[in-house]
Amino acid sequence: MGSVLKILTVNAGSSSIKLDVLSFEDSALSDQRSLTASITGIGQTTTTLTVHQPTETKQSHDIDAPDYPSAISGLMNLLSEKFPVGDISAIGHRIVHGGPNYSQPAYLSDEVMADLESFSSFDPEHAPIARQLIYALRQQYPGVPQVACFDTAFFHNLPAVAQALPLPHKYQAEGLRRYGFHGLSYSYLQSAFRDSAGDLAANGKVIYAHLGSGASLAATLNGQPVDTTMGFSPTSGIMMSTRSGDLDPSIVSYLNHQTGQNLDDYNHMINFESGLLGVSELSADMYTLLQRQDENPQADLAVKLFVYQVRKAIGALTAVLGGLDSLIFSGGIGEQSPIIRQLICDDLGYLGIDLDTSANQAQADLISASGSKVGVHVIPTDEASVIAQQVFATINTSQT
Repeated sequence: MGSVLKILTVNAGSSSIKLDVLSFEDSALSDQRSLTASITGIGQTTTTLTVHQPTETKQSHDIDAPDYPSAISGLMNLLSEKFPVGDISAIGHRIVHGGPNYSQPAYLSDEVMADLESFSSFDPEHAPIARQLIYALRQQYPGVPQVACFDTAFFHNLPAVAQALPLPHKYQAEGLRRYGFHGLSYSYLQSAFRDSAGDLAANGKVIYAHLGSGASLAATLNGQPVDTTMGFSPTSGIMMSTRSGDLDPSIVSYLNHQTGQNLDDYNHMINFESGLLGVSELSADMYTLLQRQDENPQADLAVKLFVYQVRKAIGALTAVLGGLDSLIFSGGIGEQSPIIRQLICDDLGYLGIDLDTSANQAQADLISASGSKVGVHVIPTDEASVIAQQVFATINTSQT
């Protein structure tokens, strides 16, 4: 038995926190995880804690966690019970926004923490939660190295034209550019696609569709990202569960003048009250909307608008690529909903996309028909493994 290094990965969302404990033995990542735990629905009507360990039955139950401090406290208690001090070798955090400077994982020193806080206004929804978790884990595991893994790093070197925002040039110095997000997910998907389909396919004209509660699409050519739907913030791009996606910029002024809505209320609306939830006035959950689609016109519109925007984004990214070789579906909706995949692909025959209906319904890895000019794949994403590998590489680099 070789030396074992246990790495805790932390993925904080706008209403959830997910923890995984992954192990490296003799520099190889183990397939089996010591822990997978999540708290979902933080601050909402129902908050759920789910815990799974290899030797135990998966458990899920509602808890009292009306805000992030109480949810974090609950997770610290769980970690204390499962992993005493000394069990965890390193901690990796998904940090949503790396700002203009961070393109590689970084140790969360006091200096780096101060730097991240200086541009927390780039990501007011996630940054404060990440900081709370970092400080809580410093107390829980004193001396254990913590590493920031940035969701924007994958897109740091986008072509200049894809980075640029059509604003006065002086704002570029303030860090206003298109950053792109879901980079940890795209990094995993690209690696998994390369492993399954080979270098030729992964280096071709590829569109990855990360469709979940947060949703975006990214295009790669020669293995490098060339564009993506999200821009300056994770609220941008296509509509999502509760986020609006791109809007006419004059709407904020219109609502202010007509209704007196201030900037804080507007930001809350576009992040937590819009998207599938806002259009349907029923639910932010795609499965629920699909179940009610036939009887509820607003649910029907929400589903159709989501599909329409994804399909339109695929067309736009194909134009950027100059064609399309492969389309990859991932994320909760992309991985689990054959109906949504079918609806998105139905009118994309002009691109050379032809789905195999049976394979799609059976949740196969390859769901395109044998004669399809474009390969259509379903790959479950795994951000935790990317975080763990980045942390492991960072630690090893610092020790050599």
